[in-house]
Amino acid sequence: MHFLHIIQRYYPYTGGSELYFQEFSEQLAADGHQVTVLTTNAWDLDHFWAAGRKTVDEAEARHNGVRIKRFPVERSPGPPIVYPILRRLMVELGRLPGTTPLLRRMALLTPRVPQLQRYLATTGEHFDLVHTTNITLDFTILPALRFAQQRGIPHLCTPFVHLGEPGKRQIVRYYTQPHQIEILRRSQRVMVQTTLEGDELRQLGVPDEQLRLIGCWVRPETLEGGSAERFRREHNLHGPIVLSIGAAAYDKGTMHTIEAMQRLWQSGSDATLVLIAGTTLAQFEQFYATLPESTRQRILLIRAAPHQTKLDALAAADVYVMPSRTDSFGIVYLEAWIYDVPVIGARAGGVPAVIDHGHDGLLVEFGDVAALADEIQRLLSDRDLARRLGQAGHAKVLRQLLFEQQYAKIRAVYQEVTGREL
Repeated sequence: MHFLHIIQRYYPYTGGSELYFQEFSEQLAADGHQVTVLTTNAWDLDHFWAAGRKTVDEAEARHNGVRIKRFPVERSPGPPIVYPILRRLMVELGRLPGTTPLLRRMALLTPRVPQLQRYLATTGEHFDLVHTTNITLDFTILPALRFAQQRGIPHLCTPFVHLGEPGKRQIVRYYTQPHQIEILRRSQRVMVQTTLEGDELRQLGVPDEQLRLIGCWVRPETLEGGSAERFRREHNLHGPIVLSIGAAAYDKGTMHTIEAMQRLWQSGSDATLVLIAGTTLAQFEQFYATLPESTRQRILLIRAAPHQTKLDALAAADVYVMPSRTDSFGIVYLEAWIYDVPVIGARAGGVPAVIDHGHDGLLVEFGDVAALADEIQRLLSDRDLARRLGQAGHAKVLRQLLFEQQYAKIRAVYQEVTGREL
């Protein structure tokens, strides 16, 4: 069969949703299917609303059996703030009845990918299904859904809804606008990562029979070979290492992690904070530039690190910290667990369904810097606790969070909607 996957960023960028789609797309190709990925030229997330950010130049490529077609992002004239203003306006309009058609049109104002839309409107290629993702970046999903409906083929969506903090709509409202819920209701299947995400969508009117719980995964064989000794030697590190991997941004808790470490350093800690940032949002760059030199000297910031560097850092880490409110799951927690590293997350998003507080990791409230500092220090001081948590996380991954287990669920959904054996 021929599957069309549409995702806003893709290899060589390797964020959470990007790696998720890359791995199962490549496995489908290895199983003998054709897989075409349509994506944009964005590397940095804020390329979608700001000029001058990092992009990927290669328009077409083939990687591990998957054909990749990349289309340029276009924006409406004006400063970067146009995008958040537009999205906030859409949220407010969504409170009013009968605004869904207007929201659909507004979602395509900026950013937009007209060459992708043109491809979908003119291609003569046959596809057996369309699979989209990242519901908040709906400017690629809307034309994909229209394409699937016109062709009479199934449309699946993996929305990666960011639930935000419990009891607060500040984050989740940008993922559950009326036109976005309409997209999911009109999809044949909606593939969620946690029961928390599924419960939210069910309450908002996505039929239960369309929801399928998949979950994220790791492939331990791709994480082998990390060397703690090499990482410490190359970076001249001698004390404890507190590690964070992923986009450097406020919503990911990066600033709170730095502020927590500042408290520990003021108390005499000799730990180093290692930040491996696949991308750094402008908000983080501005924050980082204002830090005292004495703080920056205690931080090792590695941008777009090679895979081996990431593995070495995981092997060297004493604690992994990512107190994010915008993670549907948090794949990097699983990667840390493979190295028996204890993890700290936030009670937000889908993370509480992944980390069992006190059993295989610790949770703090998003933005509670004092509590975060206390929990980091607790794990640095109590090595028995740190070891127990890390080992329990490792056991959980091997028990229920391996690629083969989750890929079988995806295959089952594909078979279900196409009516054909894969």
